[in-house]
Amino acid sequence: MNANFTTPPRPFDITALFPELAPLARTATRLHPRPGAPTVRDSSVGGPLLWPAGEPWPHCDEPHDRHAAPVVYSPDDVRLLRRDRAVAAERLRLGPQAPQWTPEERATLERINVGRPWFDAPIPLLPVAQLYARDVPFLCPPDADLLQVLWCPFDHEMAHPRTALFWRSSATVTDVLDAPPEPPIVQRDCYLPEPCLFSPEQVTEFPHPGELSKELREQLDDMSRWETIDPARYNTYADDPGELYLNNLSTAPGWKTGGWSSWPRTDPKPRPCPECGTEQVPLLTIASWEWDGGSGTWIAKEELTNPAPPPLGAQDGNFTLIDIIGGYDLQLHVCPASPDHPHIELLP
Repeated sequence: MNANFTTPPRPFDITALFPELAPLARTATRLHPRPGAPTVRDSSVGGPLLWPAGEPWPHCDEPHDRHAAPVVYSPDDVRLLRRDRAVAAERLRLGPQAPQWTPEERATLERINVGRPWFDAPIPLLPVAQLYARDVPFLCPPDADLLQVLWCPFDHEMAHPRTALFWRSSATVTDVLDAPPEPPIVQRDCYLPEPCLFSPEQVTEFPHPGELSKELREQLDDMSRWETIDPARYNTYADDPGELYLNNLSTAPGWKTGGWSSWPRTDPKPRPCPECGTEQVPLLTIASWEWDGGSGTWIAKEELTNPAPPPLGAQDGNFTLIDIIGGYDLQLHVCPASPDHPHIELLP
């Protein structure tokens, strides 16, 4: 695991103002991914998986749109570009008059920008996340203690990578696959996760306003219920109490497991299990950003007091370098009746 990261206390105790919300509290685990060198025994983003040597590596055999991106790169191309950009950024930081690119770096950039030839065969999936139950509490089958999430690094019907979930008991994996296949090309460089370790932290969440009863929504909009708080205090965080609740008191941003579904851009939607119809619950949020302009109160204390430089190109805590259509989150939901039922991908 990474160094510990701690979410600051919420600006207000919402259950003191609205006791009716207390029964709706849920625990979510913020994962706080930060760059590292994970092994197969770690919970991680973009790290190696504890994959049995005798189990076939999954592939995507659906057709992919060769015109979706003007140029496609190999994973090694992306890693080389990131390395050279990081070296160039550090060189300029130490000497602002230094050249932006060395001749060798410029030659590498020009070569890679030519792109790779298209590939029509089935595409090996990329590791996205690995979660051990000992590190991160999550809903899993009784005989499993490990969740592995992979995806196809190409857009599918919802303009984002399609994910695949694998549950397993880590104790049964004795021989580990040493060199899993990689896709020869990826549609976007931001579909290749930067290896990160987690710093899990449990926080309390409350539902999006759209998932509350009409009565509770009306109470949240009732200014007299907020009269014990000086408006100047909550105006520090938001223009009105509704915005304060939505951005700072309900659901946490960033990578997380459990908790409540987030709906930053759409109204809440039904989440019936395709297999049995049971309402599915949040499993894992794959986030483009750890925070944004409206959720600054969720930035970890350690980030504010001693911020570590994020990877090159990262903004607003984009430590994994994943970006889903310009800053969206991909929320994976599973059936509480059986995590083995097909999961749902939401792009709210």
